[in-house]
Amino acid sequence: MEYPGHEEPVVEASALDHRELHEKGLVQLRDLDSALTSLQKIDVLYRQYRDVSDRIGTSLARELVAKSEQRAKSMAASGRLGQEKRCEKREIAKWFKVWLEVPDLFYDWLEMRQKSREFQRMFPHFNGRSWHHAGKRSFSI
Repeated sequence: MEYPGHEEPVVEASALDHRELHEKGLVQLRDLDSALTSLQKIDVLYRQYRDVSDRIGTSLARELVAKSEQRAKSMAASGRLGQEKRCEKREIAKWFKVWLEVPDLFYDWLEMRQKSREFQRMFPHFNGRSWHHAGKRSFSI
């Protein structure tokens, strides 16, 4: 729907579908990079839903993050994975948990987390990459 004085069409909340959140393979917890890519995609959708007051969409996005956090925790507890992979899954679970608690501060927290001695000690070979947060800022992690 278009409104006078608005450059872009305003999307009615009821016009949004939530197919993106059900996309097969949206959440990948293979490693730190794939988990961050997944979380970033969900974050973008969450913000789009929030911007148009789509409570169903924001709830579905949060639910997907919570399920992903639980999945990462479960993988971290698995005896089938080696110690290094279990440590990585615990870190991924932590990221998803922090996002659930403070999504608006997550990227700032993540930047600080990855600069910490603890993170660098646990993941010395993590190269990181440039991240763009909802098109507003970017930083390297």
